[in-house]
Amino acid sequence: VQLQAAGGGLVQPGGSLRLSCAASGSIFSINAMGWYRQAPGKQRELVATITSGGSTNYADSLKGRFTISRDNAKNTVYLQMNSLKPEDAAVYYCNAYIRVRGVSVYEDYWGQGTLVTVSS
Repeated sequence: VQLQAAGGGLVQPGGSLRLSCAASGSIFSINAMGWYRQAPGKQRELVATITSGGSTNYADSLKGRFTISRDNAKNTVYLQMNSLKPEDAAVYYCNAYIRVRGVSVYEDYWGQGTLVTVSS
């Protein structure tokens, strides 16, 4: 199983980016999916999560600017980021709880990270 993140890049303050993360491999089902981020010198922190049913949870500081969504048919999670600030710059990691075919439990998988830079 692999999680492939994409969509990072350089954006000016106030701009927008949309990240995507697609899960592939021998997947039976996916439970929660989410995004985390890690800025230089800081710990990894929660950005947002979304259940298979569409229930969402956000870091309080990001509510209203970031929107998480998913396409279950494509095993893909998205993060729409608006009104970006310099402090949003970080490596963004996707995460998913995946049940692999032939395995009876859900396991935690991480993508490779995609860099978001917010600078003028």
